[in-house]
Amino acid sequence: MRKVAVVGAGMTRFGKYLDRGLKELAREAVEGALESAGVDKSTPQVAVVGNAAAGLVTGQEMVRAQVVLREMGIGGIPMVNTENACASSSTAFHLAWLYVASGMYDIALALGVEKLYHEDKKRSFAAIGAAVDVEIMQKIIAAAQADRKQAGEKKEGGAGESRSLFMDLYAALARDHMRRYGTTKEQYARIAVKNHFNGSLNPHAQYRERYTLEEILQSPPVAEPLTRLMCSPIGDGAAALILCSEEKARQLTTKPLWVRASVLTTGQDHAPGEPGVGDRAAAAAYEMAGLGPEDVSLAEVHDATAPAELVLYEEMGFCPRGEGGRLIDSGHTELGGKLPVNTSGGLISKGHPIGATGAAQIYEVFLQLRGEAGERQVKDAKVGLTENGGGMIRGENAVTSMHILSI
Repeated sequence: MRKVAVVGAGMTRFGKYLDRGLKELAREAVEGALESAGVDKSTPQVAVVGNAAAGLVTGQEMVRAQVVLREMGIGGIPMVNTENACASSSTAFHLAWLYVASGMYDIALALGVEKLYHEDKKRSFAAIGAAVDVEIMQKIIAAAQADRKQAGEKKEGGAGESRSLFMDLYAALARDHMRRYGTTKEQYARIAVKNHFNGSLNPHAQYRERYTLEEILQSPPVAEPLTRLMCSPIGDGAAALILCSEEKARQLTTKPLWVRASVLTTGQDHAPGEPGVGDRAAAAAYEMAGLGPEDVSLAEVHDATAPAELVLYEEMGFCPRGEGGRLIDSGHTELGGKLPVNTSGGLISKGHPIGATGAAQIYEVFLQLRGEAGERQVKDAKVGLTENGGGMIRGENAVTSMHILSI
């Protein structure tokens, strides 16, 4: 396998764009990546495009890559569409890496683009909620509706209607961590405080407000222990990367970023206490990179909720199992800490247009390792890690994609 470099990256600001479609968002991100790499639209030899929900939200199915790229004058090359829940564009990056690493192509485009906002919010939530085993989930929803009815809660306030189904799943995982390890709601809230602060420094973030611990805790409840400000919003946006061979990279830039590990794996049935999909992905990525968690300068992880980030501290090996709460209390993962996590603001503040999220994580690492992250720049950043989960089956991510890049 050949060495592969990332030489260009582009991204839209994530947000609510009822007046902008997939084509326009994709164009902005791709043109930014091409300009960053110093190449034009005729340069990529292959394109891989990640999108998760267009079929259910906009009605665009099957040929999404061909539709959005042809509109900006890119055609005549192999194009692959990847749909892999929230890991759709990190999967696209993985395949683009494989194309170049294998020697089949010298330069590849990886793009993630998503439109989640719709005038009918139920349509957006239904699209997100499809990233589960729907046969099993219908039984779970029916049981939950019966419980709410017995408790006197109105049906229309429930999961999949006024909020994403995944918030209830993450809330259950958060409560389990609290029971097992004594983790507190305040520790989850501190992660949200950190990520909202980081997002306030990121011009591409959907939300740039800062909040105190008390404001996080007192924001509207979602599903105990989650409050609204602990949860990622829905959004629209796109992010794109240019990957190339070592020889090509030396021609294009003096600051290539090397892909040290690219891992894609799925969940599986396992006994309690055995490694889950996150643990297995982390172990594979560290082995492939020849590095360990102690070598990581910064990380972008899938904080669909604040508790998810805390659990990922443990799965990524940043602290022992059960000590994620103490890690956030110590300031270890803040800007200026030993291992800043979600310097972009994470999904909580930067936003979560699901098909674009994985590529946007790599975009942040690209900026950080090149020293181009502005006010949120991590000092002496040399190694960046991304972890992007997608879907959920039987209590864990259906898919996890991880990447490690270095200068």
